[in-house]
Amino acid sequence: MDRKLDPSRDDLPLMANTSHIRVKHYALDLDVDFESQIMEGTIVLFFESENRFRKRSISTEETCQSESSEARTVRMPEACHVPGTSTRTFSSKTGHSDFVICGKGEKDTAGKDGNHDNWEQASGISSSKYCCDTGNHGSEDFVLVLDCCDLSVLKVEEVDVAAVPGIEKFTRSPKLTVISELRNQIVRELVTLPADRWREQLDYFACCSQAPGCGELLFDTDTWSLQIRKRGAQTATDFPHAVRIRYRTNPQGRSITWTSDQSSRPCVYTMGSPLNNRALFPCQEPPVAMSTWQATVRAAASFVVLMSGERSAKPTQLQEGRSSWHYYVTMPMPASTFTIAVGAWTEVKPETCSSNDLAAEGGSFSPSDADFGCVEVCCHMDYPCRFQNASAAVQEIIPHRVFAPVCLQGACQETLLPLVPPCLAAAHSVLGTHPFSRLDILIVPANFPSLGMASPHIIFLSQSTLTGRSHLCGTRLCHEIAHAWFGLAIGARDWTEEWLSEGFATHLEDVFWAKAQQLAPHEAREQQELRACLRWRRLQDEVRSSPEEMQVLRPNKEKTGYVSDSGSSVIKHGLNPEKVFMQVHYLKGYFLLRFLARRLGDDTYFSFLRKFVHTFHGQLILSQDFLQMLLENIPEEKGLELSVESIFQDWLESSGIPQPLQTERQAGAECGLARQVGVEVEKWNRGSRRPRKRRRRGTEELFEKQSSALPGRETKASVWNGHWVSKHT
Repeated sequence: MDRKLDPSRDDLPLMANTSHIRVKHYALDLDVDFESQIMEGTIVLFFESENRFRKRSISTEETCQSESSEARTVRMPEACHVPGTSTRTFSSKTGHSDFVICGKGEKDTAGKDGNHDNWEQASGISSSKYCCDTGNHGSEDFVLVLDCCDLSVLKVEEVDVAAVPGIEKFTRSPKLTVISELRNQIVRELVTLPADRWREQLDYFACCSQAPGCGELLFDTDTWSLQIRKRGAQTATDFPHAVRIRYRTNPQGRSITWTSDQSSRPCVYTMGSPLNNRALFPCQEPPVAMSTWQATVRAAASFVVLMSGERSAKPTQLQEGRSSWHYYVTMPMPASTFTIAVGAWTEVKPETCSSNDLAAEGGSFSPSDADFGCVEVCCHMDYPCRFQNASAAVQEIIPHRVFAPVCLQGACQETLLPLVPPCLAAAHSVLGTHPFSRLDILIVPANFPSLGMASPHIIFLSQSTLTGRSHLCGTRLCHEIAHAWFGLAIGARDWTEEWLSEGFATHLEDVFWAKAQQLAPHEAREQQELRACLRWRRLQDEVRSSPEEMQVLRPNKEKTGYVSDSGSSVIKHGLNPEKVFMQVHYLKGYFLLRFLARRLGDDTYFSFLRKFVHTFHGQLILSQDFLQMLLENIPEEKGLELSVESIFQDWLESSGIPQPLQTERQAGAECGLARQVGVEVEKWNRGSRRPRKRRRRGTEELFEKQSSALPGRETKASVWNGHWVSKHT
């Protein structure tokens, strides 16, 4: 442990020791209880140890480089020591153990608040605090560290995967006599099955998750983590590769929100907390721990369970008025992208059926439907990839559903539902293959803290997007759809580089929305210029009112992407409450991409962007991966005076307004629509000063009274989507 973590700081610790062992699959089995506002059940984690995933990573890189001269791989920086956890944190120098085993019939050691977390001290795993006699003649045991908070952990046990019928096919060495080694070998073979055996793999994951336990494990928790060990298991290779954790959530847990929807019915959903999902289930939060998952969730039969999943789940009716819902994902992604929402949602369907509606109801392309006669070499880990599916490559509109509280059904039918097909088609026309096979869209409760949030196969939208004309709903929908490519299929390896997600989504939302509206080229340019003008003013305001250190898009600079030896790290300002309301990473990222697109020309830029997506989907990137590939794939004359270093200096590693952007705006880059607005405002001001005829005196007096009732508010004219509007600001 490098140093203790101070909970009063605004940095977010990622504690999991992912450099030594990684979760490859999660199997959740949960019950949702709205009366107690608790989710309770089990999660089974299937692991792969360091020596295995590093070998496969090297093999994948070599394959990419040999089969495609244009394919690029993410460069892995050397590790440096930052606050985190050590993999060997237990000393045999003392003869006692602070670890607990809390199983059936034993006392739950949770505190008064129902948690094992030590709220008085937010430290990493300290070798002095968590000492224990391993009973192994002075040697130390390996410790698994998971990100975890606001949870009551009740029991941790090894899973006897060898007891599953038919599982013997995964034993390469039948002569193994040590049963623990046999179990680990089974899991190693299971997590590395090739993509074309994905269905078999999922089935065995499900069977193994239901297998009996074969020994309880020692565990303890602190504010930020859950630590697990097995006596005598001294390395990650020896540590059990299938572990079951029984736990329950906390009603005040910070990963999920228990509330009521707009129809006053109870619901619960993941709200995109800065803590991500560690208060929903124990997990490995660092992005490099990319995993698949499957989940079975039970709730009262009147509720609908929506979740990140590749199939549109249908409920299985259980006894006593309860239903069970099952979802799965075969594309490895960080655990932070997992999303769930349970409520009395109503599926919103169009009043009349169209061809697009039939497409939405026709099911999705599953990996088993794949026609792999296409496409390109993929450089990611092996999974059933839609970019290798010829049918998926030409699918402009993926199957989709819209859910909302019953009171908003009409608004969704009128505003949202007609926009989904054209926005999906527009995104496909720009970036190509949709990374995900289907999409659910949910109008979330009124306490949702933002306009939208994208997760695999599901988008949350605020009810605010349904008000007024279709513009707000359309642009926000396009923004969240863009995250399917940038933020999900392609993720940031260092979470401080949020611009790689939000900057791209903000830039692409304008492009998608113009195509969805079928605007002529000059109309699209005018609309985008007006939005650029509005964002420019918003960025100026934000820079003036926010701390300088939080205006930097790459705050770790040359140490971006570095982690400790164990794999733990700290997300700078990750818990700062001001950050939730800041848009610097949206706006500066947007202006950087707009600057590059204008410099290269739209045709060159978007042709490159499509190539970049095909190269890096299914992977994690840093800023230099995008910038280096961009500069290597554009004509030399268009790249003059551009370099990765200059872009870092001007745009990503400096606070304030980037100098190239400042120069552009000072040169008078005012859009035509903004000039028209100015002209019309001036006309209106001149007209309002003219003496009025006597017969209109009563009207004038009424107008003056109304104006005087609004002190300090100026009336301005604005244009939106070609319609003039007069409004108070």
